[in-house]
Amino acid sequence: MKFSVIFSFVAPPGSATRHIDTFREFRKLVPLIEDLGYHGVHVTEHHFQVDGFLPSPLLVLAQAAGLTRRVKLVPNILVSTLYRPVQVLEDLATLDNLSEGRLILGTAPGYAIQEFEGRGVSYADRFRLHEEIIDFIQKAWRTPDDIGFEGKYFSVPGLKLSPTPIQRELPIWYGVSGPKLIKRAAERRAVLAASPRHTVSELEGHYARYMEAAARVGYQPPERPIFREALVLDTTEEAERYGIPGTDGLFNIYGRTSASGERALYTDGGALVTDVAMVQYRAMASRYLVGDPALARERLVELKQALDPTEIVLRMQMPGLPTEKLERSLRLFAEKVMPDFAS
Repeated sequence: MKFSVIFSFVAPPGSATRHIDTFREFRKLVPLIEDLGYHGVHVTEHHFQVDGFLPSPLLVLAQAAGLTRRVKLVPNILVSTLYRPVQVLEDLATLDNLSEGRLILGTAPGYAIQEFEGRGVSYADRFRLHEEIIDFIQKAWRTPDDIGFEGKYFSVPGLKLSPTPIQRELPIWYGVSGPKLIKRAAERRAVLAASPRHTVSELEGHYARYMEAAARVGYQPPERPIFREALVLDTTEEAERYGIPGTDGLFNIYGRTSASGERALYTDGGALVTDVAMVQYRAMASRYLVGDPALARERLVELKQALDPTEIVLRMQMPGLPTEKLERSLRLFAEKVMPDFAS
């Protein structure tokens, strides 16, 4: 298995964490992540959230491109529907050049209503618009001398894309969980990227649907990435002391959207979250790699047996977590956990 690290830059109100601190932390740790042997650097995207979160993933990945030479760079997940299609295409092509071909596009239609309201984009049209935008990006990437496109929601004249992408084919991950979009990911020959909010049981169902749809179109997915919250420190007690407030803070966004009826979140026991107060560490703990190295290895063995992932994407940056603890977690995981799962 490969291991990557994802950053969300969360700075909730009342926390000692400020956004400027999260960006300083990112600049400091990204070169270390590469040196320690991690496979990729990922960043999330959300807008207008009370907890903060990063609204500009491609901008931040451009900085990461200048700090690294080897790791993959992944917006995980870019809410592609919130962007003007030509602008996002040009930004992706520029990032592919800046990184010398290390870009993977993680994409999804989005689910948070306020993000669409704030950006002036139709929430009702998001699924169809997303598919049209990805159709356009894929076509333009393959034929950069003529990016002409005619769709229902937008059209583009037959112009030349500049800069020309480095990769001949843009790797695409779909960060989706609904049955129709899982099927569409397979039909598009996109990799299905598993969300951290889902239990192993839920993900088993997602991948069963995905592989069935992939088989129908003769597609063998090359990757199976799974996203998990993680904090590995010298003892499980220490990891939980820092990790419990951090994971609760990160999962609050999922709890709020579930409570509002936008997107379901379930506890480990199978209860639908109808109140954000239900987002408690012990109720969600099966999804977390929070503990000492031995516990992390144990959880990864369970994931390997159940889902056979090719890559685990670890979110270790948590609200309120001191940088030195994050750095310790990165080092411990690389030294004490990763070698047991080397491909």
